[in-house]
Formats: sequence, structure tokens, C-alpha cells
Amino acid sequence: MEELTHLNARGEARMVDVSQKGDTVRQATATSGVRMKPATLDKIKKQSLKKGDVLATARVAGIMAAKKTPELIPLCHPILLDNVTVDFELIDPDFIRITASATSSGKTGVEMEALVAASASALTIYDMCKAVDRGMTIENTCLESKQGGKSGSYKRGEDK
Repeated sequence: MEELTHLNARGEARMVDVSQKGDTVRQATATSGVRMKPATLDKIKKQSLKKGDVLATARVAGIMAAKKTPELIPLCHPILLDNVTVDFELIDPDFIRITASATSSGKTGVEMEALVAASASALTIYDMCKAVDRGMTIENTCLESKQGGKSGSYKRGEDK
């Protein structure tokens, strides 16, 4: 059975001690999605929403959020990010798939940074489009893959 690393022997929350770990390159990719009315996706494609370029704003929001992960998620280590990317796939008639990746050369993984980036991007899309479509849904936020560190690699669908 896997041990929960964020709990001490008494079951209390704690930050994991990474002081004895070596620096390695770590990478993680997460996805999320926003489902909306087809007319809303059309407005995003045409950049005709009053708030401006939805995808450019959502990309910046995701990158900024990844950098703020330890301020948002208790017990996350502040880490230096080497790179964060946020990309979008517009899937007709009504869906935007968000893919966020984070890379670091450090002592702990970047899964949470990738997940926060994907989530913040999805929330930004919702915020910028809510005036025309309050029924949007944010769907399927998940870790797709990670590499590096003691636990090795993970790829969704190849779970043990």
C-alpha cells in the first residue's frame, strides 16, 4: 500500500522533506476542458468577445497560476520553474481542450503546477465568456503524464 507522504506518524498534515533528494529534470502535463455553446466557441475563434482575446488571456493566466501554485495549494514546495506552456485545441462544435506542461530541474515534481495551469486557464475562459454563456462546464481536469524523480514516469492509461 502506498504511503501518504503529506501526513506524519500521527496523521497530521506536513510538508514533505525533500532536502535529501537530488535535483533532476522533472516534467508534467495536465489537461482540462471547457464545454460551451457552439456560438460561444465561434465568438472565441473570431475574437469577437468584448473582453478581448480569450485564449491569449487564458494562456497568460495559466502560466502565472503555475508560478503561484505554492500560494494556492497547501504544502506544495515553492520551486523554480524552467518552463510552462499552455496550449488550446478548439474542437467543434463546443469544446476547448487545454494542455498545460511544466518543467523544472529540482527536488520535487511539477504535477501540481501543470494541474493548476490547466485549471486556471479553464477558469479564465469561463470568466471571459460568462456574459454570453453562463452554462459552460469545466471538465476532465487530470494529470496526463509525468517524468523524473524517484517515482519515475507515469502516463494516463498505463496505470498499474
